[in-house]
Amino acid sequence: MARKNRLKHDHTERLGEVLDQSLSRLQLAPQLEAYGIWPVWNEVVGKPVARNAQPEKIRAGTLFVKVSSPVWVQQLQFMKDLIAEKLNQRLRAEVVKNIFFFVGPIASSESEAENDPEPGNAPIDERFLVSLVDPELRQAFEKLLRSYARRRKKSADRARP
Repeated sequence: MARKNRLKHDHTERLGEVLDQSLSRLQLAPQLEAYGIWPVWNEVVGKPVARNAQPEKIRAGTLFVKVSSPVWVQQLQFMKDLIAEKLNQRLRAEVVKNIFFFVGPIASSESEAENDPEPGNAPIDERFLVSLVDPELRQAFEKLLRSYARRRKKSADRARP
């Protein structure tokens, strides 16, 4: 029985070596690292952002992220360096060098979309901020949303007679 387990272990090690060599020869290892973004995206950015922004593809270190509206593009544009940093920390490699946001349809249920207004259209939602696991990302987003809310209020006040 011990011989059988040892043979099985030897075959597994050899298979792993062959796989590593094949990945190196085909230069697929960096691409596989890059695809690690998808499983961690929602956790890194938080649920409200994930409902409004999803990674679409990655090419040459640029992550293309589909976003639900121009307002979200504007908000996330300010956060792209921090998001890239957090993704790279999570992946333990410099996979994301730049992020490009573009507007497109995001697959989500209608009830989620109704419960998650666009930033700036409603007061700051504390549930949104609490859902961001990373404290640095939460603090940066809170500062950004407060600044945006102040600008909208000033614009609305100037528009009144």
